[in-house]
Amino acid sequence: MPNTSTKLTWCKARIGEDMNWWIKEISDPIHWEIDGLGIIDPRQFQHILDLLEPLNEYGLQTDLVADAFYSFGIDEIQDDKSVLLKRVQDNILDSEDPLFALPDVLDEDKGPYADLLDHITKLRIKMLNDLIDFAQKLTVEELEEEIRESQNGDFLEGRATHYFTELTTILEYVPEGFELDDDEETTPKSEDEELVKDLEDVDAGTDTEEKIVADETMKWDEEEEDEEQQYEEHTTPPETEGEEPAK
Repeated sequence: MPNTSTKLTWCKARIGEDMNWWIKEISDPIHWEIDGLGIIDPRQFQHILDLLEPLNEYGLQTDLVADAFYSFGIDEIQDDKSVLLKRVQDNILDSEDPLFALPDVLDEDKGPYADLLDHITKLRIKMLNDLIDFAQKLTVEELEEEIRESQNGDFLEGRATHYFTELTTILEYVPEGFELDDDEETTPKSEDEELVKDLEDVDAGTDTEEKIVADETMKWDEEEEDEEQQYEEHTTPPETEGEEPAK
């Protein structure tokens, strides 16, 4: 059953330097703190679904996945390259349209998203214990410690942990020194060409300042090279045709 909220009808998202999407404005600021609030784009969400697929045979409850996210579709790309997203009531797992996924974190400890994290953590551990012959069974606490260390590292470096990173940390976890023989790297994908083009247009508009600086620097480098070349041409005597160099 898709999440319902009469106050949450739209949000504006921007792409950060980490190439993840972050909420910059939301229709319900009373209940949502936008500082460090990330949103998962359609390509990332498809990647998550790919990582969830192996958990089906270990008891994945797809209703927990659907309930954990609010669905949003692109309404408009704005002049500042932010994206206006409008809320849709479609089940994010059943919709044929590519949708952004905002985790339901209104209750961080007991809400639908927290339930999903707990669920997939247990299933990932169950799968790893089934596929890898550990001397001692892997525990949920070991994976949770891995997540805490990752989040603490982000905190110490002054950045928020994006939900995409949090989910993939769980779904791609393998203890150090081990590997899964049938692990295949998957890449985020989207079959919606128009969406891909829209997102690429936004991506291309986020590093304008950096490109300008690079262009100016390149121009200065070219000027210095021209000056050095002109100096060498004036100071190096021309060789006479057929003349042997002095010994």
